[in-house]
Amino acid sequence: MSEAKRLAAEKAIEFVDNGMVVGVGTGSTVAYFIDALARIQDRIAGAVSSSEQSTARLKQHGIEVLDLNHTGNLSLYVDGADECDPGKCLIKGGGAALTREKIIAEASEKFVCIVDPSKQVPVLGRFPLPVEVIPMARSLVAREILARTGGQPVWRDGTVTDNGNLILDVHHLSITDPVAVERDLNQIPGVVTVGLFARRRADVVIVGGEPPQVL
Repeated sequence: MSEAKRLAAEKAIEFVDNGMVVGVGTGSTVAYFIDALARIQDRIAGAVSSSEQSTARLKQHGIEVLDLNHTGNLSLYVDGADECDPGKCLIKGGGAALTREKIIAEASEKFVCIVDPSKQVPVLGRFPLPVEVIPMARSLVAREILARTGGQPVWRDGTVTDNGNLILDVHHLSITDPVAVERDLNQIPGVVTVGLFARRRADVVIVGGEPPQVL
């Protein structure tokens, strides 16, 4: 699937205009996008990064990393996903960067999601849904998620987010109404971010292949 990821990432470069500050996500597919972005870095004004991992890769290529508070809203955000449904709703957070990813997506006019074909699903939930939680609320949030969804929350032991929080991965879900589930879980005290990108879903999905498919 690495070739499909690369093809999707390189297709996304077509959405980068001269002078842009580009929002950059996290993960293995995005790593290919950062490498492709490096080849045109003289055309862009810099990047806003969603994780320390992506920041390090961008800086390694000599791409300036800017603060979202200073840039204001962005024209373009490019990121991957762990799952994508036919309505362009996503599950994200396998790399534990979901909060910053959601912030940049919200601040961006166009959200381009790059995936390999294995990430396409008819209904979200096969991939466990990541939920970032305040540490003291981990058990409380887990009980509430179980009561509200019937899904099984599992603490991603050993993982601490760039924000200093914990991740619960919720198994055994079938998310037929992603907007409602996202809204409901966001109301639980102690939840920082739910890894459902439904209210602010992708505007464009690029599925890697020969040729890449733009949805």
